[in-house]
Amino acid sequence: VLWNNGADDEKIAMAVVGVSGAKRWSYGALRETVLRTASGLIESGLRPGDRLLLRLGNSADFPIVFLAAVSAGILPIPTSDMLTNDEVAKLIRVVEPKAIAGRGSGFLDPDVLRTSRPLKAPILGPPERPAYIIFTSGTSGKPMGVVHAHRAIWARRAMITGWYGLTADDRMMHAGAFNWTYTLGTGLMDPWSVGATAVVPEAGTDIAALPLLMKRHDASIFAAAPGVFRRLLRDELPSLPKLRHALSAGEKLPEPIAKKWREATSTDVHEAFGQSECSTFISGGPERPAKPGSLGFGQPGRRIAILNDDGPVKRGEPGQIAVDRNDPGVMLEYWRDAEATKAKFQGDWFLTGDMGEMDDAGAITYLGRRDDILTAGGYRISPVEVEEAMIRHAGITDAAAVDEHLGTDTTIVALHYAAETQISEADLRAHANQYLASYKQPRRFHHHSSLPRGAGGKLLRARLRTRNGT
Repeated sequence: VLWNNGADDEKIAMAVVGVSGAKRWSYGALRETVLRTASGLIESGLRPGDRLLLRLGNSADFPIVFLAAVSAGILPIPTSDMLTNDEVAKLIRVVEPKAIAGRGSGFLDPDVLRTSRPLKAPILGPPERPAYIIFTSGTSGKPMGVVHAHRAIWARRAMITGWYGLTADDRMMHAGAFNWTYTLGTGLMDPWSVGATAVVPEAGTDIAALPLLMKRHDASIFAAAPGVFRRLLRDELPSLPKLRHALSAGEKLPEPIAKKWREATSTDVHEAFGQSECSTFISGGPERPAKPGSLGFGQPGRRIAILNDDGPVKRGEPGQIAVDRNDPGVMLEYWRDAEATKAKFQGDWFLTGDMGEMDDAGAITYLGRRDDILTAGGYRISPVEVEEAMIRHAGITDAAAVDEHLGTDTTIVALHYAAETQISEADLRAHANQYLASYKQPRRFHHHSSLPRGAGGKLLRARLRTRNGT
């Protein structure tokens, strides 16, 4: 990430920016600080293979300690600084870390760690050995530790051309928190791997301030979750002459949002699909934009299939999206959960649990989580298709389609939508009739001020089903 990118020591690697100013790190300073911190971790008693929980917030300390641990053969475990003590205790019980890096009594303080004499170089070893652990709840709601190998960074090269169009001259701004793998990879690791500059909004920065920071710090690529784009488009955006394009991941980006962004900035949003267990492997990019309505194509070097229980389906047929189990980006395992690990692999494939279709050109259309596919009137319906149609309504800011049971034998499509005020059912039905076939149209509508979303911005449809008693 830091030592094989051709960047001079003097070049700016990271700028942590806010409305009142910026703090900049050169590649030379970053390299030395990472090696000093790695040495400090070893001097604290940690050894290769030990686990280190990170409680560092959205500061420069986060990537420095993360890379320092990896450089020393120690397994860093990123966590959100928004977690409560009880939530952190649950994670600790799962992974049993040897130590915790953070500010406060009993933690390994980054400032103390970096006073050590630096390692001469990162500790090398087999690419299959564990490198870091990240937590995901998947669809179970139970925190699961996803163990990734050192080879995972090799897999990320496919994103450089297949999604980012990233060069050493770029200045990448990401709107997410460092503990999220999307931010850690797209916002920091990947720009550094090519010698580019990461532009990082300081902790507590209001989303509304991001366009000003993009303009002020010459961001050429902007990355965020769909919810951030939705929020930014509520206001008039300033001219962003340095911006080449934007990137979206975390969940499906509604086409109306992408269209509004193009109209407001004269730049495209390139979308990618992936998971904590295998990062992104399907995307559109500057060199090969996604077809309208699709996620895009398999990134260069990726081997992808659409499967049913008997194996790959024919082109144009729906099935579960899968990636080659030998892809270097696929996880090693769920930490100490052999049963859950085994369930994710089928023959040559790693199963994502997401449904899709692949056309003759290889473009993949996302149909939703396997557990979220709707069944109504004998039809199987993609909730994403319903949501994208309904969010085109001028008054709807967010939408979730779920199945709703009427008695024991009847299931309908229900739409939960967010809007400033409740919209008349007649208006919603007329809108649905314009954009959706009759069997896909919602039969019930539920108004909310906002819809439930996870820390990464993903829509939590299951909670809406629970609220409705289904």
